[in-house]
Amino acid sequence: MLTFRTLGVLDVTRDGRPVTPTAPKVRQMLALLLARRNTLVPISVIAAELWDHHPPRSATATVQTYVYQLRKLLQSEGETAAATGPLVTRATGYMLRVAPEDYDAEEFERLAVRARSALEAGDARTATERITAALARWSGQPFADVTQGPYLQAYALRLEELHMHALELRITAGLALGLHRELIAELKELASTHPLHEWFQGGLIIALQRCGRRSEALEVYQRLHGLLRDELGLDPSPGLQRIRQHVLTDRVTVADLSLLPG
Repeated sequence: MLTFRTLGVLDVTRDGRPVTPTAPKVRQMLALLLARRNTLVPISVIAAELWDHHPPRSATATVQTYVYQLRKLLQSEGETAAATGPLVTRATGYMLRVAPEDYDAEEFERLAVRARSALEAGDARTATERITAALARWSGQPFADVTQGPYLQAYALRLEELHMHALELRITAGLALGLHRELIAELKELASTHPLHEWFQGGLIIALQRCGRRSEALEVYQRLHGLLRDELGLDPSPGLQRIRQHVLTDRVTVADLSLLPG
């Protein structure tokens, strides 16, 4: 049984034993095949990823060598001889067969979708359980220790965007459960890490106000207002301005999250 962990450093195990490749290009090729798992990846795409659209004349032969090295790690000699292993060869490229439960990024996406469905159905508690399980798969940036060419970089950016949405979903579900005080520390960390991210700033404002800390909530708004003006020449979004008005008139509710961009 093969398991693939990519939400952080690349980690591959086979029947419980580590088999992560060490050669940089082999790791990069494996990461690309994971990103496009269960679909044929043309040799031209592999070469473009590994050599940033400038492959050498020996690219095809070199890719074949990398495939040979991957097969030795990922499958038994019997699987290779019978062509039943996870790494499939076709005339124009290669495919890595991966079951959804054996790949952490796919499990993360599945749990996040189920969490969102639960929240939309009004079940914030189940949504919290599912999104917490999804986020537990993360230990760092996707493919943190793998060189990323154009295709892999685009896939990693997609996963990072999904991660941000998952964090927003967890905050939304937590606030719906009335966990305003418990979420303030996490929201402060997120707001500090992403100082121009209006959703996190707005979530912090709402949580602070709901805890009776109106002056702190207004300070968060003023700090964001200053940053947007100084760095981008912009004002906060209309939704965030409405939340500020709700803070001033003591009318903030969890529903105000829907006013935020994101």
